[in-house]
Parts: sequence; C-alpha cells; structure tokens
Amino acid sequence: MACACMVSCASATVDVSCSSEQSIQPPAWLHAPSLPRFNGPLKLRQSLLSPRPWVSSRFSIRCSSQKRPQYVPNTIDDPNYVRIFDTTLRDGEQSPGATLTSKEKLDIARQLAKLGVDIIEAGFPIASPDDLEAVKLIAKEVGNDVSDDGYVPVICGLARCNKADIDAAWEGVKHALRPRIHTFIATSDIHMQYKLRKSPDEVVKIASDMVSYARSLGCEDIEFSPEDAGRSNPEFLYRILEEVIKAGATTLNIPDTVGYTLPLEFGQLIANIKANTKGADNVIISTHCQNDLGLATANTLSGAANGARQLEVTINGIGERAGNASLEEVVMAIKCRGQEQMNGLRTGIQTKHIAVTSKMVTDYTGMVVQPHKAIVGANAFAHESGIHQDGMLKFKGTYEILSPDDVGLSRTDESGIVLGKHSGRHALKTRLQQLGYELDGNELDAVFQRFKAVAEKKKKLLDEDLEALLLDKVFQPSSVWALKDLQVVCGSLGLPTATVKLADVDGAEYIACSIGTGPVDAALKAVDSIIKIPVTLLEYSLSAVTEGIDAIATTRVVIRSEIAHTSMHAQTGKPVLRTFSGTGASMDVVVSSVRAYISAINKMLGFKDIQKDKTSVISTEHKVSVQ
Repeated sequence: MACACMVSCASATVDVSCSSEQSIQPPAWLHAPSLPRFNGPLKLRQSLLSPRPWVSSRFSIRCSSQKRPQYVPNTIDDPNYVRIFDTTLRDGEQSPGATLTSKEKLDIARQLAKLGVDIIEAGFPIASPDDLEAVKLIAKEVGNDVSDDGYVPVICGLARCNKADIDAAWEGVKHALRPRIHTFIATSDIHMQYKLRKSPDEVVKIASDMVSYARSLGCEDIEFSPEDAGRSNPEFLYRILEEVIKAGATTLNIPDTVGYTLPLEFGQLIANIKANTKGADNVIISTHCQNDLGLATANTLSGAANGARQLEVTINGIGERAGNASLEEVVMAIKCRGQEQMNGLRTGIQTKHIAVTSKMVTDYTGMVVQPHKAIVGANAFAHESGIHQDGMLKFKGTYEILSPDDVGLSRTDESGIVLGKHSGRHALKTRLQQLGYELDGNELDAVFQRFKAVAEKKKKLLDEDLEALLLDKVFQPSSVWALKDLQVVCGSLGLPTATVKLADVDGAEYIACSIGTGPVDAALKAVDSIIKIPVTLLEYSLSAVTEGIDAIATTRVVIRSEIAHTSMHAQTGKPVLRTFSGTGASMDVVVSSVRAYISAINKMLGFKDIQKDKTSVISTEHKVSVQ
C-alpha cells in the first residue's frame, strides 16, 4: 500500500511515495529520530525525476498523511500543529450582499469539513431566528459526521458577553459532538468609553462572569475574545485574559478588530500575551486579523510564528469592511514556507479542495474574487510576460512556487476530451469530477440539460463555461419562483417591452408584460408585477465568462427587501437590513439578468420570517437604472 509523503524544500514541494515497485532505498537522513520512520522502500514519482533547479539541497520530510492531533479544547499534543478556525459563515456573511440561506450555509459547512478545517464558526445565533436554525442544522448534520479517521469539526457559535446571547449560542451548537461557545467583549479604551460606557473593572467582571456562565451550561470548550485587542492596553489585556482563564476559557482569541497593527507589532503582542498572562500555557492562543490595511494575512502568519496555534480566517478573505485573513493565503503560506521559515508549522487542511470551496463561496455569496487574488484568482497561475513564459516553458519552478494542482486547479484534460454538442452525460460528469465537482442524480440531470442547450449554440464548452452552468443550476437557493419563458422587444423604434412567464413552487404559471427604459429593466419590472414583493435593486453587474461573441454571460444582482427583515450586527448590536445577492448565467444577457434577479428573490423568500404575499400590490423602486 502506497504511503504518500512530501519532500519540502526551500521554495517547492515534491512528492515521494512508498511502494514495492521499482524501488530505491531511502537515504539515511530519512530515518532521523524526529521524523516519521518508513519501513518500506521509496519510489520517486516521475515529477521528482525531472530536473528541478529551484530545489534546494536542504531537504526535510513532512508526511502528507500525518495524523491530525486528537482534539482537546485547551491543548494540542503536536507543538507544530496549527488549528484553522473558519468564520466564513459568521464574519464572512457580514459582507454587504453576502446573506446566505440555511441551505447554503449547510452546503458551505459540509465543504469546509471536506476541506478539513478544525473549527467552523457557524454563525451568530442571537442575530435572527434563521441564524439560530442554521447553526442548529450545521451542528446536527456536519457536527456529527465523523470521518473514517475520526475527524469531525468543532461547531462554534458567537455570543456577546450576556446571558441571552450565550443561551442562544449554546442552543445552536449543543447538538454537535464538539460544541464551542465564542464570547467577546471590547477591551480598548475607545470602545469601553464610547461604546460600552463601562469601566475596566466592570468589563473584567462581565467577561469572567459570562465565561463562567457558559461553562455552567455544560459547554467545555469556551473561546474568549477581547474585541479591539490590537488597540487595547497590554497590561489590561493580561489582566482580563488571566481572569477568563480562571473562569474556564480554553481558547484566547486576539483580534485586530480594525486591522490597525503591523506584522511585527502583532507578532510581538502574541508573544507578550504568552509571556505575561498567567495560565496562558494551559490554553490555545488564537488570532483574528482584519484586512483594513491589507495586512491580515501577514499579521496572522506573524501571530503563528510567535506562538498562536489557532488562526481565524475566511474563504476568499471575505468579511466586515475590507475583509479578514484569507484561509487559502494563510494555509498555502504555511504549506509552502512553514517547514523552512516557521519551525515546521503545519495544518490539517486538504488543500486540493481549496479551489472548489472558493468557487462555492463566490457563487453563494455573490462576492466575486478579483483576478489577481492570491491562490484562487483567475490570474494566480497565469503568465503573459514573454520572459516569464520562456522560463515556464523551460522549468515551471522559475516563476511558480506553487502548483495549481496543489489547490485543486486542474485545467487540463489528459484524456483529450473536448466537450461539445455530441458529448454525453458520462463525459460531462467525468470533466466535472476533474474540476472537483461531484454531481449525481437530479443535479447532474439539470446541468446536463443546460449543457446540451448551450452546446447547440456554442461549438466547444470550456471549463469556465461548465462552472457558469453549475452556478446557474446547482449553486442556487431553493426555488420559490422559476423562469419558464421570456421574450423582449427593444431597439430605437419603440418602447422596450418584456413578456415573462414564471412558475411558482406549486407549478402554477403566471404571465406579465411590462415596458421599461431597456430590455432588462422591462423584464425585471414584469417579474415584479408577478411576484408582488417590494424590493430595491441595489447592485447590478454583468460579465462574460470567456472571450468571444458566443460567450456565456453571468449576472450578479443585490437586492434589499422593503419588508422589515433585519438581523443583529455582532459588533454594534444594532439591527441591520439584510441584503440578498443572486446570480444567473445564460448566452442571452436578458435571460441571465432575470435569472439572477429571481435567484436573489428566492434567497430572500427562503428566510423564515419573510412570507410570500401574492395579494399585496406594492410598486418597486429601482435605485439602479438598468438599460
């Protein structure tokens, strides 16, 4: 049985496998006492046999199948293991327009578990009934799905330091095998004076009492965060952290809430907390870095280098304001340089699932990744400069420190299959699997039908086209309304007119006709006249998936419900109006736009406290004029 291992070097990682075929004896340095011992011979993969001039002669071995340490809330038996705490479903969802339904949150949580994150912060349960139900659902479904190797993610709920929040958080996460309550209170002078209007002594007492209360509920895994720690008085931080340790906290998260600190500064803060806080050796120190100055990833890595063993991140770096530290950046930086520059730090992330996870979060939230985004951007592994292309053709390591395959970006089909109108279901399924998507049953049927329809109009479908079809058929909220038919008349000789046929969840069909300033505007107004739900269109964007006049168009819209549908903001505690994003894809830009608009409306209607009312007739005001 082959044992896959990795040879990590100065700036690259290559594979070594254990096998009984065509073997070579392992060098003596493989049997260093501090490293895993291999009893079988080694077979070098073909990729290792080709010249690699960028590979340093200073090798170290790290086994990719090395076990994840047994989970104990306040300790890690491997000093080099770093826990990855993903807060995409909580902090990431605070991005404007990134509202997710319970189904979408569950889908993302399942993918995060497949990715191998140690802790999933599933939400802020007190925010709304739907948030609480989503956390419960994730705790029951994902928090009890134990893999063959014993892995199951911790399911965490956020709570302010008050009993109502903590009760809601416990109600949400207690169904998981490994539940965690994450509670926080502000500790910086500016926050205590102007937001909390409380003295430092009062804040310490509240924090200690609420950690004790969380433990009294039966939760043995408590995370405490001193909000705005980056601007807090260090001596006060040591004091409050010592008290919450005494009260039963198992993880101390140090947030740079406003992205204020610099990497050296934040790393020193972590080191000082470990050195000056009594009891710090008996808990896990964590980081949570915002990206206001573009330093979230750098600060997070600096924290890890100075002793933090839990890193809080989000997929694609989404989150409040400028976002959070990006999971893919932090994890791949540790994978690429952790052995050499960070004293052997490692994570349990299955990096081959990064690309698919990134795509899922993009499609569900509508938060588009910029092309030059590290690791997952469209240009991350693209080379246009002649000098760079020349180097890449000679040796890939001249300009690539990572392989696209490392993060699941496989863009070539070794079998030579070209997908077109004559391709069958098996060929489509195979290519989707190569791209990291496992589809069966109704989902595969739906994508295949759209694939055949597009293939009749487009000679060859590229990977980007397939992912656009997935976006339009699979990564969609539960259907309340569905587009059946659409016809538009437009031009310079008359008023743009659109006729739309929709079907509701019961299959009943409705037809409406409307005029507008352009074909898209007319079509959306026709949709409004059928659905009769008051919404405001806030954002509209359209882009081509590939080049050429036959490209598939993808559309993203953001709407806000005019029905009072609010959630509570985690930091301010104030109600905020939710916004809902929707996406659509088609070779017809008007069809793509209508699908995106209906997708956003379906997402809005998916929330429990929004009720579809077919009888009320309320006009819709469009703040964005679309022509």
